[in-house]
Amino acid sequence: MQSKKYENPKIALLNIELELKSERANAEVRVDNTKDYQAIVDAEWKILYDKMEICHKAGVNIVLSKLPIGDVATQYFADRNMFCAGRVTDEDMMRTQSACGGAILTSISNGIKEIQMGKCALFEEKQVGSERFNFFTGCSDAHSATIIMRGGTEQFIDESVRSMHDSIMVVCRTSEFETIVAGGGATEMHLSSQVRETANTVSDKTQLIMLAWAKALEIIPRQLIINSGFEPSYILNKLRYKHNTDKKDGKYFGVDVKNGMIANNYDAFVWEPSLIKENVISAATEVACMILSVDQTIRHPKSQSA
Repeated sequence: MQSKKYENPKIALLNIELELKSERANAEVRVDNTKDYQAIVDAEWKILYDKMEICHKAGVNIVLSKLPIGDVATQYFADRNMFCAGRVTDEDMMRTQSACGGAILTSISNGIKEIQMGKCALFEEKQVGSERFNFFTGCSDAHSATIIMRGGTEQFIDESVRSMHDSIMVVCRTSEFETIVAGGGATEMHLSSQVRETANTVSDKTQLIMLAWAKALEIIPRQLIINSGFEPSYILNKLRYKHNTDKKDGKYFGVDVKNGMIANNYDAFVWEPSLIKENVISAATEVACMILSVDQTIRHPKSQSA
């Protein structure tokens, strides 16, 4: 039986078949006697055993191949305390190579060099649920990680996978930008407070436009509060008071959807990329200006009757 745990193993990544197969269609071998036939059979076995012996002499502990590994090779490796797995997908092979190093070999007739083998601190085969997985831990060149998600139903798992994917993509997008702002409606409330303060210094009709724009910004925190199941008026009033009175840290305060209160979202690590926030506000303002510039609309008669 193959061992399921190896410390500091040497890993061979192959694109080679390690099994005896029947010849392809239209293949023909002509012999004059049984000795010649036996020589052909022995040569096939020798080719297979030579490949397996090369892996063993190179000190390989783990053999992974994109192509099939037959029962003979599996037993050969098991007798020598080696682990093997065949029909490994291209994606898994590339990930293993990226994390553990080494090279995917299409020929080993000249042996396997040390630099061509991958390495990790620990290899284990574990059963998770009804399936078995191979774990490579302590990989020196690893730039990624594997997340195993388990649940009671397939629908729950699918929803969890989508949520995890969204979270990862948010982190990736955030890391692409140089600056961030506090989320949870903190930025909108701060802008609204600043616009209202500036509007009080204006005496003409522009003040009405500025106040309307400031009120529109509060839609984001209001909707966050409603979606969280809390009373929007009470929390919005607390946010307005905080942003108007605390000029130092008040700009970081937004909606705390867990407790139904306000909180310093910058310290709570509720962040958003500043560029995305700028684009959203700019796009919304442009759409509002475009709608206001329309002096009249024309409706189709059929639409009016409907």
